[in-house]
Amino acid sequence: MILPVYLYGQPVLRQEAEKVPQDYPDLKQLVVNMFETMYHADGVGLAGPQVGLSLQILVIDASVISDDYPECKDFKRVMINPVFLEKSEETVSMEEGCLSLPGIHEKVARSKRIRIQYWDENWEEHIEELHDYAARVVQHECEHLTGHVFIDNISAIRRQLNKGKLNSIIKGTARCAYRAKAVGK
Repeated sequence: MILPVYLYGQPVLRQEAEKVPQDYPDLKQLVVNMFETMYHADGVGLAGPQVGLSLQILVIDASVISDDYPECKDFKRVMINPVFLEKSEETVSMEEGCLSLPGIHEKVARSKRIRIQYWDENWEEHIEELHDYAARVVQHECEHLTGHVFIDNISAIRRQLNKGKLNSIIKGTARCAYRAKAVGK
């Protein structure tokens, strides 16, 4: 089932997400729905708060961009209750966008390399070291679990330059090609 993507201004996007309990009902169906929603919106990642659930869960399938970013080849993950174990001090700035902020793209500095611990949908534990764009996607999605969005990482002047677009998203007048839930709608 395709779920609505919650857009900027929705309170759930600013909440610290709760840990997913092991007995969470219909977890596997939620994972299927999140992947279906992400694919329908042409995204490479989607976090629980973006579908209105204040839960520490995210899905990623960055394999579609592996021609440009080889580290993303076969990079499809379900990450539940992720925890960063390490982030490199070395950062890289690249342009990002977000399904919850349609029409906004800005350069964001993120750690070049990360080490992360998480559980998959079968409750198997993983510890993984990721680098470059794969690390960026994970950091972006994990940020949603802390009540933050990527524009929180840009300068005040850049946020001011995007104020009209942000207001349009909040009012529900921004255009997006996927099912969305804006505050104003």
